[in-house]
Amino acid sequence: MSRRRKPAEHVSHDRWLVSYADFITLLFAFFVVLFSSSQVDKRKVGKLAEAIQGAFQNMGILQVANSRSPMVTTNPLPTATVQMIEKGKGISGRSQLPAELEKFSGDAPASHAQLDTVQNQLEQALQSELQRHEVALEAHREGLVVSLREIGFFDSGSADIRPSAEAAVRRIATVLAAQDNNIRIEGHTDNVPIHNAHFASNWELSTARATEMTRLFIMGFHFPPSRLSAAGYAEYHQAAPNTTVEGRAMNRRVDIVVLPSVPGVAAATQPGLPSPGALVAPQH
Repeated sequence: MSRRRKPAEHVSHDRWLVSYADFITLLFAFFVVLFSSSQVDKRKVGKLAEAIQGAFQNMGILQVANSRSPMVTTNPLPTATVQMIEKGKGISGRSQLPAELEKFSGDAPASHAQLDTVQNQLEQALQSELQRHEVALEAHREGLVVSLREIGFFDSGSADIRPSAEAAVRRIATVLAAQDNNIRIEGHTDNVPIHNAHFASNWELSTARATEMTRLFIMGFHFPPSRLSAAGYAEYHQAAPNTTVEGRAMNRRVDIVVLPSVPGVAAATQPGLPSPGALVAPQH
């Protein structure tokens, strides 16, 4: 009996086309993903940048420009108009600009004039402290900075305000109470380490001084708490180099930052201040 012959198998020389088709499909999908990821909703990115900028400005985490690009809600926002965080910083960590631009570049010309008025009133109220270099007034991009130096307001290593400085603090509060600006109170130190029975580091000291000043504004001068915020920066936001005695003295300070008023927001109801000589001490 003869053996049945197997038919010869047909060998396909076009099998490479399957792999090639798979490769082309994957390559097409790859470029589709690249294209879709490049088409970001720039309107949402602009809103996010606007929200982050406002949060950083109010909290003092970063110093940002106060001028804002108009937010367009109907069309995507061009990338060039998305508000960018300021990169240039001076010694103090605040943006340094030419004098004609440094002067209160807020959201509206009205806020510039209003902060100019506040600065003039404070200069008149603090003439003696300014002459003794216990207080410094500076106009920065984020607002008016009133620096209360340790030499006039605090004992070394203490967060308690000196009784002799209460009159100056009262005059500052009297001027600011007539305004509706939000206020950020910042504590700063030099780079000399501290370790005593009350504070383990400069972080605790700077934060305690800012908090104590905030407590005084609320309980002693009846400021609405919603207007105030406090922050401690230790030695990391210098006003002057720490290489000299004078520079370290300038860095030991509490800054009262008067932020530009927001257009369209009603002024906070402000109860009257206690009469002079009736300073209400903060309760611990």
